[in-house]
Amino acid sequence: MNPSRKFLLFLLGLGIILSVCETVAQDKPIRTLVVNGRTVDTAVVEVEGRSYVDIEGLAQIIGGSVNFEPNQITLTLPEPAPAAAPADASAAAPPSADDMSKQFQQLAVFTLAEMREWRGAISAVVTSGAPVVGTWPDDYHDRVGNDLLQATLGASTVQDNQAVQLLQQEYALLTDWANQVLSERKALDAARSIDPNALQNDQALAKISKCGQFLSSMIVGGNFYDDSSCQ
Repeated sequence: MNPSRKFLLFLLGLGIILSVCETVAQDKPIRTLVVNGRTVDTAVVEVEGRSYVDIEGLAQIIGGSVNFEPNQITLTLPEPAPAAAPADASAAAPPSADDMSKQFQQLAVFTLAEMREWRGAISAVVTSGAPVVGTWPDDYHDRVGNDLLQATLGASTVQDNQAVQLLQQEYALLTDWANQVLSERKALDAARSIDPNALQNDQALAKISKCGQFLSSMIVGGNFYDDSSCQ
C-alpha cells in the first residue's frame, strides 16, 4: 500500500477532527503525540475512549498542509520519496587490474594501423614493380618501432603486457617479411617482380595479415587471448 494512504488511515484511526469541545477536554487526560520519533506540538485528547488531535498541528509536523473550505477540509500529505533504482554493479564497479587499460588499447590500435600502412607500402612495391628508392622502408620500420615502444610503455595491466608480446611478435614477422621482399626486389627476383600472384601465394604475408586482424579484434574487445597466427 502507498505510504501516504497508510499514514492517512493511521490519521483516520486516531479520529482526527478540527477541534474538540473544550469542556470535554478539560475533564480528560491530555497525552503527547510522537510521530516517527518526533514529538508533535499538539496534544492528544481522549473523549469517550477515542483519541483526537489538532489537524493543523499534525499537518505541520509531517510536512503536509490543510485547507479549510465551507463544505470540506482538505489534508494534503507529502509524496513519498521514490525508491532508488538498484545500482548497476557492472557500471559502478571499477575496471579490474587484469583488464586492458584504455590508454594501452588506444596506443596498440594506432600501432596496428601503422603496421598495416607499412605492409601496404611494401605490397605496392611488388604489385607495381616500382624500384625501391630512398629511405622510406627504413622510415616505416623506425616509425612503427617507435609506436610499439610507446604502446609497451603504456602497458599497465597483466593483459596489456600479454598483448604487447603479440604486438612485438607481429612487428618481428613484418620486419622479416619486409626485408625479404625488398631484398628480392632489389635483386630483381622474377618470382617477386613478375609473378602477378606473388602476394596471393605469399604464406608469410598471409600469416602477418591474419595476425593483424586477430590483434585488432582482440585489443578492441579489451580481453586478451592468444592465436596461433601470431606465433
